[in-house]
Amino acid sequence: MMKYILASASPRRKELLKKTGISFEIIPSSVEEKITKTAPSDIVMELAQQKARAVFESVQASKAASFGSGGLTVIGADTIVAYRGEILGKPANRSEAYDMLSMLSDRTHQVYTGVSLIVKRREIIDVCTFFEKTDVTFYPIHRDDLHAYVESGDPLDKAGAYGIQGDFAIHVKEIRGDYSNVVGLPVGRLYQELLKIQYVS
Repeated sequence: MMKYILASASPRRKELLKKTGISFEIIPSSVEEKITKTAPSDIVMELAQQKARAVFESVQASKAASFGSGGLTVIGADTIVAYRGEILGKPANRSEAYDMLSMLSDRTHQVYTGVSLIVKRREIIDVCTFFEKTDVTFYPIHRDDLHAYVESGDPLDKAGAYGIQGDFAIHVKEIRGDYSNVVGLPVGRLYQELLKIQYVS
């Protein structure tokens, strides 16, 4: 039986991965992220693979004998928000969160999530890395609403300074693409890739 590990401490990714029906363990990656790419799609795939590889190597070093013949799959993921070529990560403080959301108000931006699967069966290691992109459009947001949301503290741990699954959903006008991708894990695409792993394992 395949052993699955999610290389993320995100509660949102945990809940989304549960929808696949697989049993998995959580081992967050502590790797120091290094960006060498420039395109948002390449950046998220690069970071997702760094996270997955760090956890994979750690597990291999410490628990190699415990997985039996079923194999091991480590799932790494990374999400970024981009607007007109600018990458919007997690805001450093409330002021930066307010500025980000003000910029995105009444405009369309892109959310990219990269996913990397590192799979070991017997002595063979395969890597599958992909990304999904979703276009998100906000309504015009009144500054009082922005201040209230920022003061809630919710934006501070989220790329682009908002969480689409929470109270901020009232400001979302349109989504083109995978909703779960915006939350942090394109679970539909991921499930299809996991099915491929099961079929060939």
